[in-house]
Amino acid sequence: MSTANNSNDPRRPNKITRFKATANNGPQEDPTPDYMNLLGMIFSMCGLMMKLKWCAWCAVYCSFISFSNSRASEDTKQILSSFMLSISAVVMSYLQNPQPMTPPW
Repeated sequence: MSTANNSNDPRRPNKITRFKATANNGPQEDPTPDYMNLLGMIFSMCGLMMKLKWCAWCAVYCSFISFSNSRASEDTKQILSSFMLSISAVVMSYLQNPQPMTPPW
């Protein structure tokens, strides 16, 4: 019975190779949250100093992207401070001039 079973067996023992793991240096770092955090800080400073509402809103957008792409192990204080700075830029720009935002183009 084993010889009949072996003739119908589709597996090929001569094609079996042992798995060799590639040398991977751990998970790759994604620089997107860091770049968005830096852009958020720059836009919020431009929004605060130059009273540009669109810069303040871009800072909020960049802060959201930075927060959503960050890992749980990263420093949450820096992300939270960037988010609060961008919110304060929006608030201060609307306190200075409560008119609706005019697009820069």
